[in-house]
Amino acid sequence: MRVCLASTSPARLMLLRQAGIEPLTRAPGVDEEAVIAETEAVEGRTLPPHEHVLLLARRKAADVASALSLEGFDGIVIGGDSMFELDGEILGKPYEPDAARSRWHAMRGRTGVLHSGHSVFRVAPGHTPHEAHAVAEASVTFAADVTDAEIDAYVATGEPLQVAGAFTVDSLGGAFIERVEGDPSTVVGMSLSTVRGLARQLGVEWTSLWNRPAGS
Repeated sequence: MRVCLASTSPARLMLLRQAGIEPLTRAPGVDEEAVIAETEAVEGRTLPPHEHVLLLARRKAADVASALSLEGFDGIVIGGDSMFELDGEILGKPYEPDAARSRWHAMRGRTGVLHSGHSVFRVAPGHTPHEAHAVAEASVTFAADVTDAEIDAYVATGEPLQVAGAFTVDSLGGAFIERVEGDPSTVVGMSLSTVRGLARQLGVEWTSLWNRPAGS
């Protein structure tokens, strides 16, 4: 059984590899901002975080699944999207050092929620792709004693600029996080337990996806 990750996220790729899966990777051709803007305009409302991440995860996975179905692919396609929420405010990727620094000043000593949308498509030759989806959430509590100097040093590494919420839990940012409640892999970018459950809904057993030697 083959696996395709509809994402270019190094963190999601690492998670699957650690779970014994070496996937194909495809970048979805989805304009995320346009998808959200169009949907909110049509519905006349601002999408809450769980709907926001699920919509994008489903669009990304569907885009790649549609392309692979024309190529004779037999397996599953996994799509995901994440965003961090603090006091009702959505914190995406900060991109700029000043924005990341401000985020950390606001987050230290606080608890926020990481929302992660998941979409899994079963693709098989001669069959229409079918899908299962879900949202996973995990709360993240940041250390209250993170100093301004530590924040400056962390921002200077560039790591927080390209990740939702301006932090990682599995790399340099992990030392500044006191507690995670929920599936820890959700905070990395994808809940493995959620993906396993979605694959099972589609008739695919998780262990059938293992294709990496133990310890590799």
